[in-house]
Amino acid sequence: MNFKKIKLKNGITVLFEKRNLPIICYSISNPFGGSHESSDVKGVAHLFEHLLFTGTKTRTHEDISGEIEKKGGLLNAFTAQDVTSYWFKLPSEHAEAGINIIHDILKNPTFDPVKLEKEKRVVMEEIKIFHDDPERRVYEILESALYSKPFGEGIIGNAETVKSLSREKIIEIFKENYNPENFIVTIVGDADIKKICHRLENDFRSSNKEYFPRKVTQKNEELVEKREGIDQAQLVIGMHAPMEDRKQKALEILNAYLAGGMSSKLFLEIRENHGLAYTVRGRIEREKSYSYYSIYAGTTKEALSKVKEMMIQGFKDVEKMTEKELNDAKQRLIGVRKIASEESINVMNNLIFEEISTGKAEDYYKYDENINSIKLSEVKELAKQIIKNYSVAIVCPK
Repeated sequence: MNFKKIKLKNGITVLFEKRNLPIICYSISNPFGGSHESSDVKGVAHLFEHLLFTGTKTRTHEDISGEIEKKGGLLNAFTAQDVTSYWFKLPSEHAEAGINIIHDILKNPTFDPVKLEKEKRVVMEEIKIFHDDPERRVYEILESALYSKPFGEGIIGNAETVKSLSREKIIEIFKENYNPENFIVTIVGDADIKKICHRLENDFRSSNKEYFPRKVTQKNEELVEKREGIDQAQLVIGMHAPMEDRKQKALEILNAYLAGGMSSKLFLEIRENHGLAYTVRGRIEREKSYSYYSIYAGTTKEALSKVKEMMIQGFKDVEKMTEKELNDAKQRLIGVRKIASEESINVMNNLIFEEISTGKAEDYYKYDENINSIKLSEVKELAKQIIKNYSVAIVCPK
């Protein structure tokens, strides 16, 4: 694979995968996210994601989106616990137009007072969407069961904190926490990397500021939210996961075996054998400051205890896992990664999170080797240890 990792003079880290297709995916990621916020400003990192698209000193919101979309491109952003990222995907011939936009919104946001209040209202509607969707809501509750505040309060914040953020406070936090020295620029596609690196060094000057996530305090609780007007119960069990990369790979194998698809053990047991759920799936969340594993099922209120019992028993039954099943899980993971890598946006995001989590984006290209090196005994031992302490989140009918 044609991959380069470059450290620029101004501190920016550039990750570049060269592709021959005439497409470019380009992102600038800042390692400031939900885990950096105190309770009183919860949601500000996510609010930046909205505000930076509302206008700069020379461009309106319509200019920003229109310059990309009229060329057939995509423009978007995302916020996570340890990073906020702004990106575009365009035909390579229009790369410069996209770069102009991303650099402009990061260098010259105006935080227009009228647009600011409008976007705060938009975010409050987004908060309602998350809260009103029981499946989304149960994952929010799980983080509150796994972590103490402010980490467990959710990335998007709440209506009170978002509403209370003043323009002055927002600008202050932006200036304190958007330092080019910490930027990660990720490029996947057909691009002139020397030209882009030169542009990055000219456009951004390091401010020599450092910032760090707040301390993440783990806990284990069972939280239940009862609601009127819903029929299905949402259940997630979650466990703190080891941060070491090798154990993370063992966890991926464990998930593929237990809850990674329609042929996984818990899907077959809970849905096919007992008909207690439509969906059963596992999810691994990992960034620089935390990692946890969860398994979800949508079931009936009456079956909650039974489904939870089956999930816990599934971990105990990993002791019966065979070498063939280990190899099947590895083959599934490697195959899924290859299929996903066809989409350049997926590769861009995987490189971002690899760099954020481990500081070694290049390990993305050692995935097959690293997965294949995991032994059956490592997966069994991880399953035994990880289930010793767990949290539960439930959203169910009253």
